[in-house]
Amino acid sequence: MKWWLALVMALLLGMPAQAERLVSQLSNDNIEITSSFDGERMNFFGTIMPDAGSDQKFVTGPFHVVVVVLGPTQNRVARQKTNNFGVWLNTDQVEFDNFPSYFHVLSSARLRDITDITTLTTEYILPEAHTLVANDAGWWKTAVFGRELVRLMTEQGLFGVNEGGVNFLSDNFYSARLTLPSNAPPGPYIALTYVFKDGQVIARKSEGFAVRKIGFERFLALSAVQQPLLYGLVCVVLALFTGWLGGVLFKR
Repeated sequence: MKWWLALVMALLLGMPAQAERLVSQLSNDNIEITSSFDGERMNFFGTIMPDAGSDQKFVTGPFHVVVVVLGPTQNRVARQKTNNFGVWLNTDQVEFDNFPSYFHVLSSARLRDITDITTLTTEYILPEAHTLVANDAGWWKTAVFGRELVRLMTEQGLFGVNEGGVNFLSDNFYSARLTLPSNAPPGPYIALTYVFKDGQVIARKSEGFAVRKIGFERFLALSAVQQPLLYGLVCVVLALFTGWLGGVLFKR
């Protein structure tokens, strides 16, 4: 046991001291979805400072900053359609558990120039990293379907990477801007900010914000989830009434 403790102490003493800390802030922590919601612009800003208790009076870079915005997770199914005798059918699928419904990366430079691919993958900074999870479908099939799922969600504006989306206003002060799309899923979001120096993560911070529906949109969403039978019957009645009203008006 003594040699094990001695080894741990030697490793700890040999590690470089974490002399920097990140102080960051979001422009808004609560986004409300109304009937006129067409997206929301968010600002991320922060500064890199000497760590509390450190003898340093200033920090020296150069630094790189990566901001990862994650939406609420959900189970996603990627399906493959094939043409069978002129009819397109779903013939294969892979389900991804706890897959982010929204994922966007902002960085101060090309990700491959900031750090290596291993760090980008293990820190879940690359979109494809979320598809590299154990799955009963097998790694090759999971990778193929995962790549297509990321492509489809990118086309919908729910996934994205903006290399150069973080700007340094001074050596240690940065800002970034992100526009949430109108189809941003409601729920809890988290913004993970990483500070890199010489390819290594030297500071990180996570901050949360919420996207939620209010007013009549919230009432409809809650009714569909909590009272699905009543919600369906009301929709049928409204459809019948609208059809009858349209027939009466056009008949005149």
